[in-house]
Parts: sequence; structure tokens; C-alpha cells
Amino acid sequence: MPKMKTHKGAAKRIKKSATGKLLRGRAFASHYLEGKSPQRRRRVQREAEVSKADTKRVKRLLGS
Repeated sequence: MPKMKTHKGAAKRIKKSATGKLLRGRAFASHYLEGKSPQRRRRVQREAEVSKADTKRVKRLLGS
């Protein structure tokens, strides 16, 4: 059986925290920022945790 390869697209977007949580960027943060409130702009800058439902699939993509 060959080794599992890391999904490079996922690896560039998702990182693992020191405690083992999977962190992802939020959507809607790149353009049309004038129409969004400052609070919303700050919120989308922060990273979010990958949802519990997706964690198993994402871990498989990352090979961990």
C-alpha cells in the first residue's frame, strides 16, 4: 500500500494549533470591504476552528 499524500491545497489553507486544533481562515474577507461593518471586518480577519463534522475529513487530507 502506498503512502498517503498530503493534499497541498488543504495544507496551505489549514494549520494545526499547538493544542492540536485545526484552524482555517474565514470567508468574505478579501474584497468588497467597504460595505461591511468594521466589526464584521475584524471578525473575518481572525481564524476559525474547523467544525467538528469536518475534522475527520480534514485530518485525512493533511495526513495527520
